[in-house]
This record gives sequence, structure tokens and C-alpha cells, in this order.
Amino acid sequence: MFSSRFKWNIESNRLAVLLEEKRRAHHRVLDLTESNPTRAGLEYPANAILNALAQAQAMLYEPCPRGLLLTRYAVSDYYREGGFEVDPDHIQLTTSTSEGYAYLFKLLADHGQSVLVPQPGYPLFEFIAALEGVELRPYELSYVHPAGWHIDFDSIVEAIDTSSRAIIVVSPNNPTGSFIKKFEVERLNQICSDHGLALIVDEVFSDYAFVTDDRRAKSLSTNNSTLTFVLSGLSKIMALPQMKLGWIVTSGPPQLRDEAIERLDLIADTFLSVGSPVQHAAPVWLKLRSELQEQILDRLRGNLEYLAKVAQHSPCRLLKLEGGWYATLEVPRHFSEEEWVLNLLQSDDVLTHPGFFFDFPREAFLVLSLLPKSEDFREAINRLFRMIYGFP
Repeated sequence: MFSSRFKWNIESNRLAVLLEEKRRAHHRVLDLTESNPTRAGLEYPANAILNALAQAQAMLYEPCPRGLLLTRYAVSDYYREGGFEVDPDHIQLTTSTSEGYAYLFKLLADHGQSVLVPQPGYPLFEFIAALEGVELRPYELSYVHPAGWHIDFDSIVEAIDTSSRAIIVVSPNNPTGSFIKKFEVERLNQICSDHGLALIVDEVFSDYAFVTDDRRAKSLSTNNSTLTFVLSGLSKIMALPQMKLGWIVTSGPPQLRDEAIERLDLIADTFLSVGSPVQHAAPVWLKLRSELQEQILDRLRGNLEYLAKVAQHSPCRLLKLEGGWYATLEVPRHFSEEEWVLNLLQSDDVLTHPGFFFDFPREAFLVLSLLPKSEDFREAINRLFRMIYGFP
């Protein structure tokens, strides 16, 4: 009756059942998995955001596979302000980065062909790839203390086979918070060239950097050495996931780049999914981003500073991160990760992500969102460490 693509068990797991019980009992759960900025107590310029949707031009339907030119110019301006010259004709609007991935998998891979993904990494890839009939082949991000995370290029080469079509990079990675470095871009370009692969780069968190590092590749939106697709959007740049606007920036050798864009046009023309009001509003919204981003960065840095202070002389280790919205805490192996997460929720009403949710190769890690309100974050961290100190 149903497609074999739908291969997941949709029954609630132990954590979901316990969380539902807590909420039915009206417990105040301190949620350290919160990634929804609209629920994080941020101060939005609501009038300016909503008024931008009420433009008369939005009543006219103008189907355009790449999206309205005025919107693509606004996205191009966003990159120009960051020091990158992106032609609006090389931009493809989508409703989200998830849709962008789906378009790119359609563009690059036949059924059963493979795409390389980072590990640890975001589990959403598994769902999108399966629904598109694409196989995922993991490569490793390795952690070396105190230097931090780096790409294990040997694992990339080992993962490539004749079915491989592209390599995905997330910069900064979710959840490790590690940015791709310039020398890593050079190595990736060479590997892609040697094996005929495209490069897909997710930069949704790229505006949220905690440190200045000259080694960091700020954006691959103008990477012309190999066929490259950069994904981003308003979900993180503007903290407006509900407005549903993302984009793909295509770069690379001109002939290959232009052919890819033409094929993306055909895919996008099949769906025409981005709404006109959002496209007309986006140029206004993007001018408001500094106010929101400064507010979010203050929150992230403050919560990270508190976590680092509490963890400094504890049995835990806070892994080095350079940006993004998440922190990774290595905890004692008194319990499995699943037991840590269940015990924290059961006894202390604190919700965290286990490391295995992001395919960490070993235990025990907890992944914590830095986005919650500072007072909630600090209380949750205090409860977490009280449990940690409760064991020898």
C-alpha cells in the first residue's frame, strides 16, 4: 500500500512518551533541545516584519522558477555585504534548505546513488535522502583536544565509490559548531575534481561565529573550482523559520554551473513553491537582520560562557565550538546516553539531546541548545550538574 521509501518506525520512543507524560502533568520542562527561535523569548520587530507582507504587489502571481528578481537581488546584497559577489541569476529561491537538499538530490543523483555526509551531523539528511531514493555514506569529523574538530579526509576518500555524486559540508556543522577552513576547501575541491563530485555546502548558521579565525572559509558562495551549491535562508539568518524562504547559490566552472542552473529551473518550475508575499517581504526583512542577529549572538555567547564556567572544573568536558546554536558536553559514562537523557527528564525536568541522535561515534555526549532564555538555560545547567555531582 505504501512506498518502501517510508522505512521508519513511527511509534513513540521512550523519551517521547516520557516527555508527553510530563507535559500532560503540567511539569515545567526546561528544554535544552529548543531550536525554534520564535519560542526562545527573542524581541522581534513584529510590526515591520508583518507589515512587509501586506504589499499590493503580492496580489499579482508571477511564476518564476528561480524566484522574483527583486528577492534574488536582496539575497545577492546579503552576500555582497559579507564580501562576496553573487550574481542574482545564480540564486534559486526555495521554501527551505530542506527543499533545497531535495532539489539537489533530484538534480545530482539517480535512485540508489550516494551522497557523502558528515558524522556527527544532523539527522534530517537521513529522511530527505530516503525520500529521494538516495543513499548516504558518512565521513568523519574528528575531534582533537584542544585544537577542535577537523575533516578526516581519509574517511572521505574511503567513502567514495562509483555511485557517489556529491559531498555535503555544513559550516558551521550542526551540532559540532566547527567551521570549514580554507585549506579544507582546497582539499575538498581537489577530491571533487578527481572523482567528478559536486559540493553541497550548508551555511545556515554561518552568521553566528563566536571567534575570529583567519583560517575560516566564511562562505563558499563564490567557489568556482568545482560545481558548488550553497544553501542558506531566513530560518537562521532572520530567525524566521515560519516565513519559509531559503535559497541555493550555484557556482563553479561556468559551463557546468550554467547547465546546473538550467536543470534546477526545470525542477523548481515543477513545484513553484515559494509564496509571493514572502518574496516581496524578504528585501525588507533582510535589512532588519543585524538587530536580530546581535540579540541571538548575545544570548548564545552568554549561555556558552556560563556552561564553560560550570564545566571547567567538573568531571565533564565541553568540546570546542566555533559557532552555531549548539554545544556538546561529554559526560561521565555512569549511564548510557539514553539513560542520561531519560534520567534528566524524569528526575529534573530537563530535556537534552543524546549524542547518538547526531551519530556521535561513541558515548557519552549530550548536545545542548544555546538558544533558550538565559535564566532557563542556567537553571537547566545547574540541575544537570547536580545530577553529575551526585555520582562518585
